[in-house]
Amino acid sequence: MTEFTVIKYSKDRNIAKIILNRPEKRNAVNVDLSTQLNAALLQAKEDAEVRAVIITGAGSAFCAGIDLAFFRGWKAIDYRHFMETFYGEMTDIQRNLGKPTIAALNGPALAAGCTIAFSCDMIIASEKAFIGYPEINVGLMPAMHLVLLPSLVGRYKAFELCLIGERITAEEALKLGMINKVVAPGDLQAAADEMAKKLASKSPLLVKYCKDALYRCMDVEFEKGIMVAVDLLCLALSSEDSYEGLSAFVEKRAPMWKGK
Repeated sequence: MTEFTVIKYSKDRNIAKIILNRPEKRNAVNVDLSTQLNAALLQAKEDAEVRAVIITGAGSAFCAGIDLAFFRGWKAIDYRHFMETFYGEMTDIQRNLGKPTIAALNGPALAAGCTIAFSCDMIIASEKAFIGYPEINVGLMPAMHLVLLPSLVGRYKAFELCLIGERITAEEALKLGMINKVVAPGDLQAAADEMAKKLASKSPLLVKYCKDALYRCMDVEFEKGIMVAVDLLCLALSSEDSYEGLSAFVEKRAPMWKGK
């Protein structure tokens, strides 16, 4: 069994809770968090008692994205291996979990934080939460969201979110159909628990079949789309502009783009 150091895993009867636990880094994703999150999801999958899973963040953020400080200077093969674990494996585990997952956004969900949230089946957000794809501002680009966003919010809003990189509030995300529900910060846990209990009360077999059917029917080309996005992201990460963007972010200065 995996030893969790940057993830907290617990179970209350038939509901599992996974907490992203790097509050000092606003739960930013590094290799350990990525692999431990996958392990926690698999633990929930293999536990016959678990019928629903809640994912949330420790502290004031859900997840601020990739921990860019450790990302800078990698080789393309390193980027690809990480992306295949984080994007590919996590998405595959989530889609084949056989149990519904709920993201409870207690605060900002940015970039890779959106990846975790939108890999879940349902999302409940605190009024203090917001969503954003700021990758373009630091010499990166989204990956999974290039596949998901057009079907969620339409082509034009997807372009705006990915190419401008501005944040949107939980209320706006609700209006766009990106999340299920917005609640007061103090009500978030109760709302997530209530939804999880409703899901857990259904036939686990029928929930599994229904979840499987929904994903198969929604987009049979999803996995191909993810790999295309990962290929392009790895190419972008090999550019001078990407290194400059990451360096500027870490050094807290404005980037100087070269277009190469």
